[in-house]
Amino acid sequence: MSENSYETGRLNLPFVGHTTFAKSPVVSNWNEIDADFAVLGVPYDMGCQYRSGARFGPRGIRASSTLFSFGHSGAYDYEGDTLYLQKDKVRIVDLGDVDMIHTNTEKCLENTEAAVREILKSGATPVILGGDHAITAANVAAYSEEEPIHVVQFDAHLDFVDERHGVRYGHGNCMRRISEMEHVSGMTQLGIRNVSSSNQADHQAAKDAGSTILSVRQVRKLGLEALLEKIPAGKRYYLTIDIDGFDPSIAPGTGTPSHGGFAYYEVLEVIEQLAQRGDIVGVDVCEVAPPYDSAEVTSILAAQLLMNTIGYIAHHREQKALGAEA
Repeated sequence: MSENSYETGRLNLPFVGHTTFAKSPVVSNWNEIDADFAVLGVPYDMGCQYRSGARFGPRGIRASSTLFSFGHSGAYDYEGDTLYLQKDKVRIVDLGDVDMIHTNTEKCLENTEAAVREILKSGATPVILGGDHAITAANVAAYSEEEPIHVVQFDAHLDFVDERHGVRYGHGNCMRRISEMEHVSGMTQLGIRNVSSSNQADHQAAKDAGSTILSVRQVRKLGLEALLEKIPAGKRYYLTIDIDGFDPSIAPGTGTPSHGGFAYYEVLEVIEQLAQRGDIVGVDVCEVAPPYDSAEVTSILAAQLLMNTIGYIAHHREQKALGAEA
């Protein structure tokens, strides 16, 4: 086991130093990515239909992520008696942000797709900090030369709008655009509730496309084991987490809050199981809007969720590799 860094160097408390994701090293040359996980910010919110502010999401999540950087040799989970994120085993780098061209939606999304392709080319797993949910269509498009993926969405809104007044790439269109991609083998949409961004016809279109749609109450009624039976096992999963999938009591800092959302562990336990049942090959967290997050609780939630997700992915990949060698 690696040593705690503060035993031989600086104490380097969370409020000291540069605010990269989890104080990870910066890689500015995207042709030279050498890591297990590459964090990328997409400060874009031109797809919003209501409150903007998610362009500041990457900054907010990065700042909050330093809370989990105390220089320990890893992240010890008491309940599972497991040490995650050991520095000598899990390499995380921060690539900074995709270049945004103000008012030019097409160029912003093109830049996003190109950046994610660079991460995939390097062999690292993309960890994307949004940005509004429009960016997810660009993120997933970058996997077109990869093996098929199954997209798992946590969200209050279905985001299956086809086109309204010429708009096809807003944050309410992303899952419809994803459903049209040949390398997407299926979709599971969890947390959909209340007055959604999509109408009744859009819901039917999502079902016709093969999507499994479950509200928060339906997920709770099923329970974890029955829910997992509805998600194909052994797949390459791409996770897209709209922060409004959580209840606004714990995630108020978002543009379109919707009451009745998930609690933290309800989402985390699904992610842990997916990391064990298949391989999570990418994740994004979208719609964190710091201007509405006065106590920083939403950014902290996003950062903590991502830290745990990275830990689960790395741990279960290692366990599977050890099992294959045995």
